[in-house]
Amino acid sequence: MTYPIRPIGEAEWAKAAAVLEEAFGWRPAPPQQERFRAETEFDRTLAAFDGDAIAGITAVFSLAMTVPGGRQLPVAGVTAVSVLPSHRRRGILSSLMRRQLADVRERGESVAALYASEAAIYGRYGYGRAASELRFRIRTHDTAFVPGAPYDPSLRMRVVTPEARRADFERVFATVVTRRPGLYARRKQTWDNVLADTDADQRGSGPLRAIVAEDDGGVRGYALFRLKPSWDEDGVPDGELLLRELFAADPAAYALLWRGVLDRDLVTRVETEGRPVDDPIVALLANARQLRARWSDELWVRVVEVDKALSARSYAAPVDLVVEVEDEVCPWNARRWRLTADPAGAECKPVEEEPDVSLPVAALGSAYLGDGLLMAQLDAGLLKERTPGAVRELATAMSWSPRPWAGLTF
Repeated sequence: MTYPIRPIGEAEWAKAAAVLEEAFGWRPAPPQQERFRAETEFDRTLAAFDGDAIAGITAVFSLAMTVPGGRQLPVAGVTAVSVLPSHRRRGILSSLMRRQLADVRERGESVAALYASEAAIYGRYGYGRAASELRFRIRTHDTAFVPGAPYDPSLRMRVVTPEARRADFERVFATVVTRRPGLYARRKQTWDNVLADTDADQRGSGPLRAIVAEDDGGVRGYALFRLKPSWDEDGVPDGELLLRELFAADPAAYALLWRGVLDRDLVTRVETEGRPVDDPIVALLANARQLRARWSDELWVRVVEVDKALSARSYAAPVDLVVEVEDEVCPWNARRWRLTADPAGAECKPVEEEPDVSLPVAALGSAYLGDGLLMAQLDAGLLKERTPGAVRELATAMSWSPRPWAGLTF
């Protein structure tokens, strides 16, 4: 059977949402449904049809994402990938993903990125794991900072109402978004989701709360969190603080906000949502063993057009190599490319020379934001090194600090 694919119209949104609900096994509350609808780019939401019914969908958010060097690159934020359980193993997902990548290329986006609901799926379409995150569980009783932790006497911490200080949060985020690869500019609908506080958003964890670090010049950082008060059987406080996000424009504001989180009365533990693997809190805590961390993959990246993508980012070291890319899904990438880069810029162009390295496009995607495991993949036999030392040279050049992290699922 064939399943025609086309973008959906606004009148078809409910049918597409029903596929999502069935595939992921959840039913969002009406306010969440409406926010999701408001974010939907209908011309970028593809559906596979079985007659009048929708059997599978995939969508894109048009993002401006930071890449190594601080440039914000147009990136296709892939989301809502789902197929009805009744239509699995019929080639629908493959058809949707291939059509989507062709559309992304037509729009001039050289990179696509996604959060994977199942990590085993997307490698077959050329995506590589490009960023990781840590979720911290912190016991607050022994969380002193190291000597010399930053302190600014002009800073004040304030308890604020989140929605009332939205403009301040937006200004702070705008100052930090270009500092870390993977962070992306937030639109109005994105902030609507971040600050949403209905019963469905609270999920029994109480209202959204906020603190800011400010001086006479304005807000320099903020933290968003929820509180779950509790007492043990002896009446001793045993509350939990659920940290949603924390951003600051400078180290002193960052340190003050963490003190506000860790020193909260009646709280004995802090649980964070995903944080960067190189989050400065790891360096600030004198007893880093208090950070109980759970690792997870975060962003997955797909290089859609090799030459444009590799020329758009900066590199940590000079490089001059011929890279042979294997790509069955996007055949326009499957050739040899000479990558040359130095502090003045980068260039990637097709050549007919013998390659120094041969690799699948997913390996290139995994390294794109600066956190690839190219040497590990070489040792695992997944890459072919034609010139001794070439993979190390490429891995060094593509590495970046700080490490990539998007910070907010799309």
